Amino acid sequence: MRAVKINDNEDSGTPAGLAERTSATRARKRRLVVVTLALSLILAGATGFAAYRLTNVGGPGSVCDGAATADQVHDAAGPGRISEYKSGFYDRTGVSTGNTCIATVTSGLFETSKKEVWFTVRPNQEGPREFAAGNARLFSGGSAGAVTPDLAWALLPEGCPKGLRAEVRTHVEGHDEARARLAVAFANGAARNRSCADHVLPAPTSLSARGAETDPDWNNLCGLPGLAPAKDPNAQWAYRQQVTTAFDPIWTCTISGPNKLGLPQILAITTEPRAATATPHPDADPYGRAKLVARGTYAATCQGREVYFTIDGGHEAALAGGRGDYLFSDQKDLVRQFLTAGGKAIGCEPIL
Repeated sequence: MRAVKINDNEDSGTPAGLAERTSATRARKRRLVVVTLALSLILAGATGFAAYRLTNVGGPGSVCDGAATADQVHDAAGPGRISEYKSGFYDRTGVSTGNTCIATVTSGLFETSKKEVWFTVRPNQEGPREFAAGNARLFSGGSAGAVTPDLAWALLPEGCPKGLRAEVRTHVEGHDEARARLAVAFANGAARNRSCADHVLPAPTSLSARGAETDPDWNNLCGLPGLAPAKDPNAQWAYRQQVTTAFDPIWTCTISGPNKLGLPQILAITTEPRAATATPHPDADPYGRAKLVARGTYAATCQGREVYFTIDGGHEAALAGGRGDYLFSDQKDLVRQFLTAGGKAIGCEPIL
């Protein structure tokens, strides 16, 4: 029995069959082109979204009126999109604690992380005790400043008013070298905004090691030979000291009680004359060649440069009630001993 054809067009050899096959092929190609285009658009959109979320493509090249470049911010805070916020009374030439510009680095495809970098130029009219820190890593060699776990600062260059420092605050652990470079870049930017610099500060090439916490040697306190002030006999608990491993621009020793109770005793020597603007107190008695210029800070000329010796803190609430409230009860003796031992340590002519 002979088979019956359902559709004569099934015969691939007929003109009608060839036309149908050609039409079907073209339809498949059109669908393929549409799918390919759709996938390309999706891929491009995803790539653009990732670039926007993970990089600074199209973002600002610098922040906060030239405080730093985007690359310098990324070095200190990591990759991401950069934006900035200025306080309501921000002035690029202003000097105050609240005159702050904040650069924010935002990153993450779906879970957003934000890291902030705060830029502030601060005056220092009360001596260098505000930025004395035993856990600081110091840098000098043309640029003077330091880095602590949450702060980096650099003095503005020669030609700018004394006592001005550029501060960079972050909550990013580590990156000490990058944060030091960021502070110096900010100091240079602040000097440009004020048109006050005689030269451009060089980027720091190295940082001193961070001092380790140790038990104090009460006969050579803070590692200064001969510094042995009389400790209150009731202060019998364990103390710890931390000392910077370099002297320039600000050597610091911090002595803390157990559980950080009370105010730590801070001893500091500032060898950079630009660090503070201070004038002698006319009514204060001098200690030899040293004159009181701010609360707890004495100035003396050493090898032709003005050097500051700072004594701050040391209050112990547990010693109050008739027994005294200082770790070292005889404050005058502490000043005399510190001026003598500290002056010798930096090669200063006799002060007393």
